[in-house]
Amino acid sequence: MALPTDDPKVWLVTGCTSGFGRAIAEVLLEQGYRVIVSAIRADDVRNLAERYPETARAVTLDVTKPEDAKAAVALAEREFGRVDVLVNNAGFGFMGAVEESAPDEYRPMMEVNLFGAINMMQAVLPGMRARASGHIFSISSVGGFTASAAFGLYAASKFGIEGVSEALALEVAPLGIRVTVIEPGQFRTNFRGSSMSRAKQVIDAYAETTGKTRSFIDSSNGTQAGDPRKAAGVIISVAEDPNPPFRLPLGADAYARIRAKLKNVEADIARVEAQACDVNFEGTETTMRV
Repeated sequence: MALPTDDPKVWLVTGCTSGFGRAIAEVLLEQGYRVIVSAIRADDVRNLAERYPETARAVTLDVTKPEDAKAAVALAEREFGRVDVLVNNAGFGFMGAVEESAPDEYRPMMEVNLFGAINMMQAVLPGMRARASGHIFSISSVGGFTASAAFGLYAASKFGIEGVSEALALEVAPLGIRVTVIEPGQFRTNFRGSSMSRAKQVIDAYAETTGKTRSFIDSSNGTQAGDPRKAAGVIISVAEDPNPPFRLPLGADAYARIRAKLKNVEADIARVEAQACDVNFEGTETTMRV
């Protein structure tokens, strides 16, 4: 992996209190990068800024507030001159069957996971466009590619991140800006603990689907194989890659689930392809849009 030069990249990482955000910020600072470490309460990440006074700045950032997003970018530009890399990490999980889930339970998650990430994208893009360079990472999930029972609403937030990121990647590629979605599998973070909210309602009819997922999540918390610090190293390597991938699964389990879905999708659509493609008006041809 390339090490920072005399002018190391400037990273803005959201949600640095714990989990992936904390691991990414710590590894970046250990390797000599400059980092804006952010959290809902700056005091929660102040120790990082104190440990690395030359290369870290702590900032209060509620990603659901566009003015906070702009202020964090302004701080980076004032202190370090620019933002080279954004990591949209702030977010939390939500578990419950679709029928069990109430709007006041899952909409706050949508505000942070999806709309907050969009706020951050919009805040960094003017500077990146002006410099004709930059890289936007958004932490999705393997659940942003293939959903599981009990995680439908969470998957919706992450499928949304993947959709907006895919479009953004097409929009900004000619401008010198790169976009990558990160799709972690099971990692030993607090995602299954304090970073997980749950539907209050439990419907017995879903015991064999949602119920089994709940049991698995509860019994496996704290034993996940994935190491967030190793994942941080992979993310940094991708940021230094001159031709980075759009999609970055993390963990063997993520690769297995994604490949299984691709296989299932191909089999599913092939069953009806002949009939489903024969839907044009007579004498017309489909115009392909690339």
